[in-house]
Amino acid sequence: MRLRTPFILACALLLMGSTLRADEGMWMPQQIPELAGRLKAMGFKGNAKAFADLTGHPMGAVVSLGGCSASFVSPDGLIATNHHCVTGGLQFNSTPQRNLLRDGFLAKTREEEIPNAPGSRVMVTTSVTDVTDAITGDIDPASTDRQRYDIIERRVKERIAACEKGGLRCSVPSFFEGLKFYEIAQLEIRDVRLVYAPAEGIGVFGGETDNWRWPRHTGDWSFLRAYVGKDGKPAAFSKDNVPYRPKHWLRVSPEGVKPDDLVFVVGYPGRTQRHQTLLEVKETAEWTLPRAIRQAEEQLSIIDRLTRDNADLALKLAGRIQGLNNGLTNRKGILEGLVKGGSLAKKEVREKELAAWIAAEPSRRQKYGDVLPALSSLQSESEKTRERNAVLASLSTASSYLDAAQTLYRLSIERAKADIDRERGFQERDWNRIREGQERLQRSLDATADRALLSWAMGKAAMLPADQRIEPLDRTVGLRPGMRGADAEKAAESYLDRLYAGTKIGDKDFRIGLMDKSRAELEAGRDPFIALAAALEPLAESIREAGKDRAGAYARLRPRYMQAMLEKAGGLVAPDANSTLRVTYGQVKGVDAKDGLFYKPQTTLQGIVEKHTGEGEFNAPAYQLEAIKKFRAGKKTPYLDRALSDVPVNFLSTVDTTGGNSGSPTLDAKGELVGLLFDGTYESVASNYLFDSIKTRSIHVDSRYMLWNMTEVDGADNLLREMGIR
Repeated sequence: MRLRTPFILACALLLMGSTLRADEGMWMPQQIPELAGRLKAMGFKGNAKAFADLTGHPMGAVVSLGGCSASFVSPDGLIATNHHCVTGGLQFNSTPQRNLLRDGFLAKTREEEIPNAPGSRVMVTTSVTDVTDAITGDIDPASTDRQRYDIIERRVKERIAACEKGGLRCSVPSFFEGLKFYEIAQLEIRDVRLVYAPAEGIGVFGGETDNWRWPRHTGDWSFLRAYVGKDGKPAAFSKDNVPYRPKHWLRVSPEGVKPDDLVFVVGYPGRTQRHQTLLEVKETAEWTLPRAIRQAEEQLSIIDRLTRDNADLALKLAGRIQGLNNGLTNRKGILEGLVKGGSLAKKEVREKELAAWIAAEPSRRQKYGDVLPALSSLQSESEKTRERNAVLASLSTASSYLDAAQTLYRLSIERAKADIDRERGFQERDWNRIREGQERLQRSLDATADRALLSWAMGKAAMLPADQRIEPLDRTVGLRPGMRGADAEKAAESYLDRLYAGTKIGDKDFRIGLMDKSRAELEAGRDPFIALAAALEPLAESIREAGKDRAGAYARLRPRYMQAMLEKAGGLVAPDANSTLRVTYGQVKGVDAKDGLFYKPQTTLQGIVEKHTGEGEFNAPAYQLEAIKKFRAGKKTPYLDRALSDVPVNFLSTVDTTGGNSGSPTLDAKGELVGLLFDGTYESVASNYLFDSIKTRSIHVDSRYMLWNMTEVDGADNLLREMGIR
């Protein structure tokens, strides 16, 4: 199905701004035809309009896994993505006796393929429709901020409900800070199975030491398969299901790329903040990031102490450890880029330029003059209770027990309402996902670790100043303002003893059984975690209500702020990433990373041998090292790069990507898969806030390294044949 409406901005965005670099921009597919001239100058000989056809090639082959991107690479629903995108499935299916995270997994037949973790999805975008008028049109200018929020929220839910009557999964995200809204319809495939992932010594080679760094030698790939019912429609897991037959799939290239080649990355980037105001970015640099870095380091220290001599617990917490480490390195890089790299200062200059541009014309002052001051006022208001709100949120992010209890308690409240009045995330369309989340949680749940992390979070609550106390927690636990040290710890630990001794929330069947209970029934059950969730709920609800009031004000102000920015830019501009399908392009290139340090654009097998230590993060499997030895002794391979005299492993490009792009197919000018995007460089991560056209680089695993391992190391002949690789 083609995109049903052309991309039309409220402003006249007719010409590409002369100062805008082509490598910058996570473009909506329907914008790509407008970039045809630039692509042609870079050597593209294809039809740029093909990117606007979601059911054609190559777009029809690209899918979302919910947090990661992927692509079909065979007519039988075989999917290529990153190794780190299937960590949850590997962990869920692992036992101490069969550790798939460590040893990898390969199904030699369809019968050997195993279900991925509960809740796994393959989302195939089928249409994108401009619904701006239906969402924000004809709202009375005299409406209060809260009325505006409620109107938009109800219209969004009504659009989603109407769209999903056809059996699709739909969403209505905003673009350009609420200036535009698009209805996105997706086919939701629910039977997703693990097919192949290399061993940890290949798929995670370099670990956290190399994370966000170059040079890299990481085999970050894996394969899944999508299954549907015999009628071709999405269905829950069943042995009777059959592989999904996509209309399009990508050819995996055994030729790969070379320096200066044009490449495209198509995927679902998560979030960027390039259109935020200066005060928002300043809060991120001065408060949010330093706080997040400290908390991640403290949590990792607790987990390290608990898992140091406990391999079973380390396996349970593998996903949390990986997430904390990845986020920690990312946030350090962003903070360094914002402050030392000068991005915050550049942001300040740009906002001053925008303010001066508005002030320069009476018509602009009348149209936009109040916007920046009003946004500043909203930001200042939100900062007043940020300490309390952040600590309250950290209680549930630290404790999976509490998070489950709060989810189930809130579900009981929402179930009593009409479906259209329920909060998004708790409507009937979401219940199956909530259930799957509770099932998936069981494999990573551990009472000892959960208690240690909740104790840590309660320590943060105990230290809150008097004007930002979490009063229901104080009453429940026995904390009070000014309580410090041993007294606070004694009160918290005494409460935690009772909390964990009396709860059944760690039992999967018990949790899932609570999904159908009313609020009164949950409260009558007297589970201490449910009681804690009930005690915290009024405060959490008041915070949500205040957030809705601000959201209504932002819905009034941000579109005008964005209009001013677009009008000033006078050219084609990409909206911030918002987990929707995007296209970005660039070239395979190295970079002058620091004074005196140039990053070459490619790495090879030789680097694996040089980095291998035989332990920890640099422990390549013996059978891979043996295959490299045979290659060095003269064994021929079709994956040799003659210019390198070696098999390429990873490469750099100038494409503009962010989290969520992990697993995105990297395409050459012919639309063939030449790699998988899996990371960015440390020097690039601040580009989420302000794009650095000089230093930004993304990291890809080369298709030839993947194919070489499948051929010479893991013996994945069945998959090579399926992909048409001889």
